[in-house]
Amino acid sequence: MSVLAVIPARGGSKRIPRKNIRDFAGRPILAWPIAAARDSGLFDTVMVSTEDEAIADAARTAGAEVPFLRSPATADDHSTLLDVLAEVVATYRERGQTFDTVCCLLATAALVTPEGLKHGHDLFRSGDFDSVFPVVRFGSPIQRALRRDAAGHTAMLAPENYASRSQDLEPAYHDAGQFYWMSAAACLAKTPTFSGRAGSFEVDETAVQDIDTPTDWRLAELKFQMSGRAPDSHR
Repeated sequence: MSVLAVIPARGGSKRIPRKNIRDFAGRPILAWPIAAARDSGLFDTVMVSTEDEAIADAARTAGAEVPFLRSPATADDHSTLLDVLAEVVATYRERGQTFDTVCCLLATAALVTPEGLKHGHDLFRSGDFDSVFPVVRFGSPIQRALRRDAAGHTAMLAPENYASRSQDLEPAYHDAGQFYWMSAAACLAKTPTFSGRAGSFEVDETAVQDIDTPTDWRLAELKFQMSGRAPDSHR
């Protein structure tokens, strides 16, 4: 079985400019998921999909391949991860290289570990799932969520749950935003990750951080420090 890691890293981040190659604990942030992928020993190829030459250079320095650049069609604000994955798998096929399994690993997933990737891979290989990804439990029951209007008036979304004990409500989870295991065929078909037989495993909220704002970035740095992993002083 041939296994491919695809790390999408577009150059046009607006909320945090140059986010994908901004320094994080002594390395460009995308170097951390590249290292986790390489250290896992799971992949025949670890590649970065980008349209940006500076990102491509940083990716190669970190040990990933960038055999071709992303097309303009998949480099704008409206392209989805599935668009990117389909292009990557199809381009490799045109070049005579095929893969059975693909892991889409996000470029800012600095907290991802080889062990987490292996756990997801083992679950995916069990044969019971079309896709597998890590999830995080919501800290508070979503059944007791609140709504508020512009004036600050506040009410429960589901008032019938007001008297329910937290422990009696079903736990809810959200996507951890780190990686997604799927077949190459699903990438080409652009099969949505959450359709069909999606599988997941739970990770602690201290082990993941989606990064969209400067505050998110700082939280990721704090969680990285909490993990005990040493910053890299050698670029």
